[in-house]
Amino acid sequence: MSALAQVPIEIPDKLQFLISTRKRYKVVFGGRGSLKSWTIARVLLGLGRSRKMLILCAREFQKSIKDSVHRLLRNQIALLGIGEDKGEYKVTDTKIVHLQTGTEFIFVGLHFNTVDLKSLEGVDICWVEEAEAISADSWTILDPTIRKEGSEIWVSFNPGEETDPTWQRFVADPMPADVATVVSVSWKDNYWLPSELERQAKWMREHDPEGYLHIWEGKTWFRNEAQVLNRVWGIKDFDPAKIPHRSGPYFGADWGFSTSPTALVKSYVETLNPHDFGKTYVTNEGDEVNVFIHRNLYIAEEAFAMGCEFIARDGQPGLTELFEQVSESRKYVIKADCARPETISHMSKEGFMIEPCEKWPKCAEDGVAYLRGFDHIYVHPSCTNMIQQSRLWSFKTDKLDRKKVLPRLRDGNDDGWDATRYAHESLITRTATMFDVL
Repeated sequence: MSALAQVPIEIPDKLQFLISTRKRYKVVFGGRGSLKSWTIARVLLGLGRSRKMLILCAREFQKSIKDSVHRLLRNQIALLGIGEDKGEYKVTDTKIVHLQTGTEFIFVGLHFNTVDLKSLEGVDICWVEEAEAISADSWTILDPTIRKEGSEIWVSFNPGEETDPTWQRFVADPMPADVATVVSVSWKDNYWLPSELERQAKWMREHDPEGYLHIWEGKTWFRNEAQVLNRVWGIKDFDPAKIPHRSGPYFGADWGFSTSPTALVKSYVETLNPHDFGKTYVTNEGDEVNVFIHRNLYIAEEAFAMGCEFIARDGQPGLTELFEQVSESRKYVIKADCARPETISHMSKEGFMIEPCEKWPKCAEDGVAYLRGFDHIYVHPSCTNMIQQSRLWSFKTDKLDRKKVLPRLRDGNDDGWDATRYAHESLITRTATMFDVL
């Protein structure tokens, strides 16, 4: 039957694999506006027009047909013009059937239908929608139920928690590539995205980055009080030349070890002169003081690499090539971790103006206080590693009470922020010690 060719079905480039490959599992996860469900519905309707198929549409909870993808499929049938009036899909209250090929869509909730589910046979494709809610028990029952030769399980979901069974099953501990294709999509992959949705995404990216990454980029939900930069940082596309009262750039480097990357970070500080907003600062002698307040921090560029050595090898950049990825890195002083004097010496010989940072008692704590003291920390969208570390850099929590945040930093996800601390050491207020007093 040539009906499929008669009604072209446009789908995003990232989701072409749905029709171009044969895999046991085809998994699509991501955020709002990424066309996951919309595309899968269209592809399945197209496949059902070309040959007879039994397509099971499953979700964890389905109290009625209203809770299923029945409505989505019905709407797509109308949009594509492939309804009963065209001699194609007939939509009833409980199922959808193609009048020519005999393809049938059926709908089931997994949680309360384990007995009925086990009796299903002959399913060609099982579409599991809103799979973030699927329990481990439901996966245990569903997987062997879809047992027809060549059958596939298609999975679509917006990630929830990292502990969710679906996330663990397909993303955290992925299956072999010959068994499963797992693709992440976001609103940026949707070239039909309405302008209103694009405005919403960009606004949330700047004002609520954790919410943005979860809702729009499809990251697992992570926000908690243990995050060092919770409610401080955001993602913003900015031009450094247009930052008001700009100081900088500031360059900082952190040297990688076996399990952590080498990082070079370029940043700027936006300051406010108190006279700009009507405040007057005077000394004890009555003289006005030209004081500037550190208001906003801008993370402009980054370079990260695991296992970075002095000399480039095996296709990996050496330290020189890595640092040259950041503009003006040879023009300004770079403050680097003082724990690696031999590396600092090597980079100096390579022509970089690089100096060891100074470490003092409580320098990490003072650096954290400095960073958390900004009104906003804006990370440029191109700095993907710094965005990730902004989410995951955390304080330790009590072993018995996870909600109790301890005043100690957790190891990991701090390389870029350590580099930033080094770069800004001259601006950081240091905690006084007994030796300072004496």
